Amino acid sequence: MDLSSLHGEELYAVEFVEKHLQLRFADDALLTLYIWPEVADADGISVGHGQAGYRDALCSLIGETVSESQFHDDTALTVEFENGTLLALSLRDEDRDAADAGSFRNIDGEVFDF
Repeated sequence: MDLSSLHGEELYAVEFVEKHLQLRFADDALLTLYIWPEVADADGISVGHGQAGYRDALCSLIGETVSESQFHDDTALTVEFENGTLLALSLRDEDRDAADAGSFRNIDGEVFDF
């Protein structure tokens, strides 16, 4: 799956939907995650789901621009922002609670499940 269409895109919404997370980007790209990502700031301080400040860390990314995004089959998905914050999601079987970890709808409207 190619996430390069996220490069240069601004995150404009973070949506907490029952048991998953939706990240909406400019030009209508959408990243839906059924596994909660880790959030690490530019100083390397990391926070995970259920920890104090997790939602604030995610919401602080609203208005930030993606500088790099990578998808590695069956291992990881990462999205880095220009402010140095990194979202990291493990795709290893032992870290999954469900068959699908999420989906990505690119700016052309194509949807990819992973």
